[in-house]
Amino acid sequence: MKNLPLFESSEKIDSYFNPNSNIVLYQGDVNDFLKTVPDKTVSLIISSPPYNLGKEYEKKVEITEYLETQAQTVKQFHRILKDTGSICWQVGNYVKESEVYPLDIFYYGIFKKSGMFLRNRIIWHFGHGLHCKNRFSGRYETILWFSKSKEYVFNLDSVRIPSKYPGKRHYKGSKKGDLSGNPKGKNPSDVWEVLANDWEEAIWNIPNVKSNHCEKTIHPCQFPVELAERCVLSLTKENDWVFDPYTGVGSSLIAAIKNRRRAMGSEKEADYVHIAHERMTSFFNGTLRLRPIEKPVHEPSGNEKVSQFPSEWRNK
Repeated sequence: MKNLPLFESSEKIDSYFNPNSNIVLYQGDVNDFLKTVPDKTVSLIISSPPYNLGKEYEKKVEITEYLETQAQTVKQFHRILKDTGSICWQVGNYVKESEVYPLDIFYYGIFKKSGMFLRNRIIWHFGHGLHCKNRFSGRYETILWFSKSKEYVFNLDSVRIPSKYPGKRHYKGSKKGDLSGNPKGKNPSDVWEVLANDWEEAIWNIPNVKSNHCEKTIHPCQFPVELAERCVLSLTKENDWVFDPYTGVGSSLIAAIKNRRRAMGSEKEADYVHIAHERMTSFFNGTLRLRPIEKPVHEPSGNEKVSQFPSEWRNK
């Protein structure tokens, strides 16, 4: 298998699986594409599947029918994964008549029946979203990280974040006085929202892609490249295949090729495939706008304007 190029210029994007390709983007049903992928090819499957909410790219069906269909696809995921491979499945909630169905709970059983091992249930917290009137507004989604076997790739050093107290030392025992942390930083934990060094209550996190996000496209449920990037860096090695079965506008594929991994995806919506092609071409040309991984969402300057309580609300 050849090594990846340095991506100094454009790179060919194949429409069908080819073991000698670096990038594959198939337009069509994921189950049709899976039939062309050999056993034990992929190191990481990462995606945010349709939530059965009736978005423009999906037909809303009963929750049981939705889950049965997904279960058949997950069986194929297990087949194409390497023995040391992983799945990162990012989901939110299915809502029917104002009742919440947490999809990660339903998917847990599906992956376990396929013989997978849950390694983390990661909470992705973000600050903006729809405002609810009859329940608390949702501000998180869940990433289920499953490994295919008990032996799996995990590169913690690739995704460490700055320690809050980098000079902290052991205060007792045989290591008293020695530095207690890691010079490369600390483990991001399973809640992907990070306290920033010494800024009071400031946070570093991965914001969701809303209208003012530099990566925003027409996709209504687009996730940020840096969310996929943390999974790619920690769970794969250079030259590995990363697969997104519901590619959308290509965020996972960009996260893969940006870090010298092979990328393959399938997507049934032609408009999204077209945008994914454009985004990858822009990446190769150096013109794609991306939010840098681990960039602070907000760095206090000390000159912030304090919002005043509106006079109209004083008697409310």
